[in-house]
Amino acid sequence: MQWQGRSIRKVTGGRYAPLRGKRRTEIGRAPAETHIGEDRRRAIRTFGGNEKVRALRATFANVANRATGSSQRVKIETVERNTANPNYVRRNLLTKGAIIRTELGPARIVSRPGQDGAINAILIE
Repeated sequence: MQWQGRSIRKVTGGRYAPLRGKRRTEIGRAPAETHIGEDRRRAIRTFGGNEKVRALRATFANVANRATGSSQRVKIETVERNTANPNYVRRNLLTKGAIIRTELGPARIVSRPGQDGAINAILIE
């Protein structure tokens, strides 16, 4: 589990005086790390009893073409570039902002696969 509360250290390196302990509401989960592969999704319970769908693996992306105003469901071939982490390219991890190669050409992912459960992308001209 990850703790997502306020840091103990200030930007200057000094320490904050602890006002209280950690809370259950501040814990996080491990990242979904969506790969290219046969579709696999998992629904998880979130704060307030809501549900979030995590895409663990995906084969297809909804690619929108801004020039024509149309969108298509297209097969993902590989990850070409990812500014979040260069290692994600080697591991074929799908994150927001990643450049993927599709049958239509290169596209940039605009959705968050680990949060939304879907992969939406915009075609790069």
